[in-house]
Amino acid sequence: MAGGEAMTTGKLHIVGVGPGDPELLTLKAARLIESADVTAYPETENGRRRARDIVADHLGRAHQIERPFRLPMASDLAPAQAAYDRASALIAADLDAGRNVVLLCEGDPFLYGSAIHVHARLAGRYDVAVVPGVTSVTACAAEIGLALASRMDVFSIIPATLDGGALEDRLAACDAAAIIKVGRHFEKIAGILKRNGLADRAMLIAAPADDAPRALPLSELNGTLPPYFSTILVSRKGAPLQ
Repeated sequence: MAGGEAMTTGKLHIVGVGPGDPELLTLKAARLIESADVTAYPETENGRRRARDIVADHLGRAHQIERPFRLPMASDLAPAQAAYDRASALIAADLDAGRNVVLLCEGDPFLYGSAIHVHARLAGRYDVAVVPGVTSVTACAAEIGLALASRMDVFSIIPATLDGGALEDRLAACDAAAIIKVGRHFEKIAGILKRNGLADRAMLIAAPADDAPRALPLSELNGTLPPYFSTILVSRKGAPLQ
């Protein structure tokens, strides 16, 4: 480069885009997405781009570059780690070229967000900032009109992927909980809630990232497994959920 000047690298913003409703996107997120040189986002193996779909109205500016990267949905960690390596390398190349990048993440990046893994790879090498987003847990609570916690209550977020004993112990230690990533683990969770007298205080919110979330009492599922991106909210206090 002329004069021996070093090229200034770009800045990475990891942006939470909320649980699915485009109107729950924050003003800061919208501004950054619209002004970014590059917008990166994950896509599933079948080509679905949920994070991009949420912010579609803020894309399309002339010369703006889109960088989709494939992210496998599998319990095996190795393919996902390799995908994060590739995504981080793509983003790093843009940053090295002086481009400002926005990485989209559903919900909030630092609450079970896949972008955590990209942050871990790049934050020590580049200028990286995180923009929080509305979480699926708070969106579910708003959907059914449930206050998650007040005053001295203890509220827990519990992955349904825990084994039954650990999940039961976590439930016993809190006043209210959100059980996330329900999907194929529903029967295990339903059994634990029934044994502990909590089934009538629990509500399932099916796929809150979709346009039309459905809030259902557990008894109404009739043996049908809910989607993976479903949440069960359960409270030990107050009246049973209606």
